[in-house]
Amino acid sequence: MAQSAAVAGKARSKLAMRDIFEDPRIILMLALGFSSGLPLLLVLGTFSTRLAYSDVDIKAIGLFSYLALPYTLKFLWAPLIDRFDVPVLSARIGRRRSWMIATQVAVALSLSLMATANPASSLVLLGLGAFLVAICAATQDVVIDGWRIDAAGTDLQGVMAATSNLGYRLALMCAGAGALFIADWAGWSVAYFSMAALMGVGMIAALLAPAFDRQHDEDPEAKPARPDGAPAKVWSFRGAVLEPLTELHTRLGPSLWAILILVAFYRMPDFISGVMASPLYRQIGFTLTEIGAVSKLYGIWVGIAGAFVGGWAMTRLGLFPTLVIGAFLGAASNLSFSWLSYGGPEVWRLTAAISIDNFCGSFAGMALIAYMSSLTAPGFAATQYALFSSLYALPGKLVAGTSGFIVASYGYPVFFAFTAAVGIPVVILCFFVGRAGERSAARAAAETAALGDTESVSGNHSAGLTLASGDRPGAPAPETRMRP
Repeated sequence: MAQSAAVAGKARSKLAMRDIFEDPRIILMLALGFSSGLPLLLVLGTFSTRLAYSDVDIKAIGLFSYLALPYTLKFLWAPLIDRFDVPVLSARIGRRRSWMIATQVAVALSLSLMATANPASSLVLLGLGAFLVAICAATQDVVIDGWRIDAAGTDLQGVMAATSNLGYRLALMCAGAGALFIADWAGWSVAYFSMAALMGVGMIAALLAPAFDRQHDEDPEAKPARPDGAPAKVWSFRGAVLEPLTELHTRLGPSLWAILILVAFYRMPDFISGVMASPLYRQIGFTLTEIGAVSKLYGIWVGIAGAFVGGWAMTRLGLFPTLVIGAFLGAASNLSFSWLSYGGPEVWRLTAAISIDNFCGSFAGMALIAYMSSLTAPGFAATQYALFSSLYALPGKLVAGTSGFIVASYGYPVFFAFTAAVGIPVVILCFFVGRAGERSAARAAAETAALGDTESVSGNHSAGLTLASGDRPGAPAPETRMRP
């Protein structure tokens, strides 16, 4: 009883701001978030720019977008990371840290391979390097998210996620604007070697990170316990996968299929158009420095502003109106690139197009995150959200590979207008199933009240006792940021 009271006392205590600044896990999470975000653009936007400025055929540039699919499919091998050790290394530094180091070294080596490959003579080798970067970087994301969940209790998860996102954004600036600046000054090989060297930031953080999983590695037969001392449920395929999906279908009924279509198509205009942005900049005549400064540096901050406005809109207008507005803005913003394609290389025109696209895209992304979160149920949130977050990116990325063929046949103005038109059925679909999350939350609240549950319900998630930062949560929390 005394121990339970102590745990409850700790749970109810508020986390002081001083504790956040003095907690070494926060700084480590910043560095690990940087390591997680650095490879992304090097196989997406920056990579497309390199191909475009190396005179690679526009159709091939579109097909190369498929190399980033491991980011979307990483859930397929994520369970293996929690089950198997890295030979030799895991016994010395723990499973999480060993996987972090192994994947970070692999990313650095793969980036070095991309640095040495010339698109004009070794395009296949360059593509192989990009594919290896995507696989290793996606695996690194799985490990870092697992470490974050293991390293802190629920009272610190918000701070840890926000810190990770800050590091992620800083990395996007380095891999976007930074890489383009270096490439314009010293060439693409130096740019990619520099990015490979920056992976050392994550390696140092991984070596300094506490091995929170060490006790499980030393006693693999031990079963983890919940903070209240009760034994945790043993993992099973039925409990981890089938039950969450069954609950989702039971609760949402036949409308689930329309909801899945909405989620799959909501951001498709962005995924299709994004691959062709860099080739468009090259055709118009913008320099790498101009693209880096406007698109990869200034554009990041405009995107952050769009996300904040999206969050504000949800508090003032509600989820459903924000979802509809986001669907319209996210698709219509692609018309700014059709407009851009008609003029010359004037920086103010590039700035205007980037401002519209990044602001509207981030607004729509925030609305979709809130909508997907509202559809999940307490107890199944992690698996159900993983389903939605994987689905929202996959169809768009599959279609994006054909974007080069459309541009080659019809030109940039028609292509970007076409991607905007994809949003029309999405907006219509929002009016039919856009309120599903609100109805789901109301139903969950009513059922909880009927059962006489003493826990309060906020949104669609029940709020129980808050764990102290030194305790590990019994189940992972859903992602708070979206990755490609």
